[in-house]
Amino acid sequence: QALLTESGGGLVQPGGSLRLSCAASGNISRVNIMAWYRQGPGKQRELVASIYSGGTANYADSVLGRFTISRDSDKNTVYLQMTYLKPQDTAVYHCHWIAKAVDYWGQGTQVTVSS
Repeated sequence: QALLTESGGGLVQPGGSLRLSCAASGNISRVNIMAWYRQGPGKQRELVASIYSGGTANYADSVLGRFTISRDSDKNTVYLQMTYLKPQDTAVYHCHWIAKAVDYWGQGTQVTVSS
């Protein structure tokens, strides 16, 4: 079965930027939705951003204007560009794809925003 792998997490100071990537190992075709979720310490998992196959993107209010989701169909990869990071953005970020009614999840990548 195909797996999703996230990369790009790390430690960054408040106000900094990071770009997360999520790619599939194995063939996943006809991906309808690619999304990023996050789960901070002691918090429930929340949807951060999603992008549909047609390109429509949606964002949580907390990241609107700071984060940008994009997808490269040729590389079958989704990105999350994060700018003006805040300590409250600290979380494990997971990618989630839905393709032909099948859910795929990545293991997550840690993002820590701290001075």
